[in-house]
Amino acid sequence: MDVLKIPKQGPVIALDGPAGTGKSTATKRLAERLQFVHVDTGALYRALAYVLRSQGRWKTGATEDERAAAEVLAREIHLEFRFDANVRPKNRILANGQDVTDFIRTPENSLAASGVSSVPGVRAALLGLQRRLGCQGRTILEGRDIGTVVFPDADVKFFLTASAEVRARRRLSELQAAGGVVPSFEELQAQIEMRDAADAGRSIAPLKQAEDAILVDTTALTLDQVVEFLAGKVHERLGPV
Repeated sequence: MDVLKIPKQGPVIALDGPAGTGKSTATKRLAERLQFVHVDTGALYRALAYVLRSQGRWKTGATEDERAAAEVLAREIHLEFRFDANVRPKNRILANGQDVTDFIRTPENSLAASGVSSVPGVRAALLGLQRRLGCQGRTILEGRDIGTVVFPDADVKFFLTASAEVRARRRLSELQAAGGVVPSFEELQAQIEMRDAADAGRSIAPLKQAEDAILVDTTALTLDQVVEFLAGKVHERLGPV
């Protein structure tokens, strides 16, 4: 059965956009507010990249062997989300039974995830999983190609953006709060710009705004303002949910 033809069991909301726009945090807040399930599709690719890197099977993604390894693992790996109220973040992702949540959002792993997600066989392997999770209904999915590829039939679509400078400052603050070794602002901005170029330039499911998506520039907005705007648009389109 074509995974794109799996019927939705309820409303689906899609949020796309580059890294650092506040997309993940806004999605979590919006899901809590609407009492929808949050399906973090980006975490799937990040988890896959982390496992590949930890096994020494992915360094730059420049070789056919690395890309082939990514495709094989994508077909074999077991990925799942679990909710744990005793830790943060509460939405945890497990790879083959191991909780990898705390290891997948480093700048290096984020860059690797962008490369891993450009492998056609990887996207094909994870597409069905994303679609099945979302089709349960009353779900919010966020990523790079949700509104264009995974859920072109989403009931409401958003595309979040922000300047690279602002996104780098936000990421710097997050890393400083977490402690440990923190890259410079210049390094973070360069990594963000590099990932933007990789995501937008890839031949398979490039990062782009769906024609019917609502554009939200978060550069000058607080998180509360973003969530308020998103919730307002959802209610405009769907009514009480």
